[in-house]
Amino acid sequence: MLPVNLLDSVELQMSLLLFVALGGYMLAARIHQSAVVGEILIGLIVGPSFLGLITYTSFVQSIASLGAVILMFVIGFEFNIRDLTDIRFGIIGLVGVIVPWLGGYATAVFFGFDNVSALFIGTALTATSIAITANVLREMSLLESAAAKAIIGTAVIDDVLSLLALSITASVVAGSFSLTSIAITVLIQVGFLVVAGAVGIFVISRWIEKIDSTEFAKKNPEFVFIFAVMIAFLYATLAEMVDVSAIIGAFIAGVSFNGIKLKHGKNIEEGADYLYIIFASIFFVSLGILVDMSALTFDAVLFLIALTVVAIATKIIGCGLPAKLLGYSKSDSVVIGVGMAPRGEVAMVVALMGLTMELIGQNIYVTIVLMSLITTIITPIALKKVIKGNGETQAPAAEGAGEA
Repeated sequence: MLPVNLLDSVELQMSLLLFVALGGYMLAARIHQSAVVGEILIGLIVGPSFLGLITYTSFVQSIASLGAVILMFVIGFEFNIRDLTDIRFGIIGLVGVIVPWLGGYATAVFFGFDNVSALFIGTALTATSIAITANVLREMSLLESAAAKAIIGTAVIDDVLSLLALSITASVVAGSFSLTSIAITVLIQVGFLVVAGAVGIFVISRWIEKIDSTEFAKKNPEFVFIFAVMIAFLYATLAEMVDVSAIIGAFIAGVSFNGIKLKHGKNIEEGADYLYIIFASIFFVSLGILVDMSALTFDAVLFLIALTVVAIATKIIGCGLPAKLLGYSKSDSVVIGVGMAPRGEVAMVVALMGLTMELIGQNIYVTIVLMSLITTIITPIALKKVIKGNGETQAPAAEGAGEA
């Protein structure tokens, strides 16, 4: 065991975190598994559950959050803004939030938890970790498929609705729930997405192309890439300021820069890919580090099993069924349902909020974190099997006509 004072060293934590993150990435690639699964399991091993070499400190959390932002910035390059404006995504996202919320609440009540705890547990089940599924689809070169576009578009809306659900839950618990305040929050969040996307596409993207044509950019080809990354972090900052997840802001920035044609500057997407390999790996490892298995009791294990089953089933039903009714093929609907199952970091944020407000206990907190982790590990494996079992994903039927 390393000395405690050495383990507290920020330099050691950073170096070890990078080592295990990149090692997990290489190991997963070597054994032909998703990098997500390999990195999370590596985090579980080096975290407090087993070796205890790295703990989930505020430092690790900050670096992991940075990784999630860069990951979604890179994912955004694969999408055209038109891919995210389909009205079906909004319908699938809405049903995909309501069904898990009700399912989580009912499960918690069935296991004897009080109303406040049940509300937080239900809220934790609403969110989809867009980063997890998007990364798997990216690894499989399927981001251009109809199902992938539906998953990403729905997950963006799902993220906004989940944060809204968290706002409603917190307001109800605090006794300050107001339809007016909720309506204002929705308008601000939707307004941000629309304005940020429009400014990115029609102003900043064209500005970048003009900068690239200058003599300065010719002499300093790295300038355009640096400027684009700077804008991505600006979008992430602004998103947080209006209570939209920072990763959504970075994603919108990536979407906005899709199709930029450069003459002198270094390729933005290629440069961002190298940042992605490093920092996204840290993000996935951190999900495993966050877990402390020692807090589990027998009753908590039973509740964890039930909650995980409900979490997966409610997303498959809540997103897959509306997708089928809205014209997607049966195979694509299953892919969409399974792809929306991982809860990831958003569920952990909800759990952490409930714990810090002393509204849920450590047992519920660990259960939610482990549920999130299990769905995160299961989804990449299940998604690959479903996609391979169904063959090529299909485009949705025209005019809402479903396939039998």
